[in-house]
Amino acid sequence: MTHSSTPTPGSALARLTQALGSDPKRKGPPPVERWNPPYCGEIDMRIAADGSWHYMGSPINRPALVKLFSTVLRKDPERYVLVTPVERVGIAVEDAPFLAVEMAVEGEGDSRQIAFRTNVDDLVQAGPDNPLRFEEGEHGGVKPYVKVRGDLWALVTRSLTLDLIALAEERQIEGRNLFGIAVKDAFFPIASAADLGDFS
Repeated sequence: MTHSSTPTPGSALARLTQALGSDPKRKGPPPVERWNPPYCGEIDMRIAADGSWHYMGSPINRPALVKLFSTVLRKDPERYVLVTPVERVGIAVEDAPFLAVEMAVEGEGDSRQIAFRTNVDDLVQAGPDNPLRFEEGEHGGVKPYVKVRGDLWALVTRSLTLDLIALAEERQIEGRNLFGIAVKDAFFPIASAADLGDFS
């Protein structure tokens, strides 16, 4: 049995949608870090590793609904939650909640600027407030992430990863030779030069 991605009246999805509304004049995400409603348990919602959102086992195929929910996503210490002023519900996230799907680069070295667009149209400028971090992939290689807001990160897509790694350089920091990326007067290490393997 498949389930429609249109909220069923009375469902958790419908409650969230109603609580959020759809005010086109609202700019930027709501202040979810300041909201502290009661925790109402888990709902059957999942963000897959490919960035797609699923409800009750079926994809949510309405981009506007996904974007709406993404604005009230928060990472609490114990779980990912969707937060409205009246309730907080847990959801499952397989990897990162967002994908970085577009990248723009300007300048070089410490003056370099790198901006990303996520799959839900967040615009993120990498730097001290929105750092890059790198993890080893399951099958080798590297998985870059950029911080979007709060403790929410976007996984950089594989095609962009190759372009991002191409910007890397080796620097000596505190006596260690590190391979990493300079952006906005910050340096984000990928690996030590001694550990540098095949990042393709």
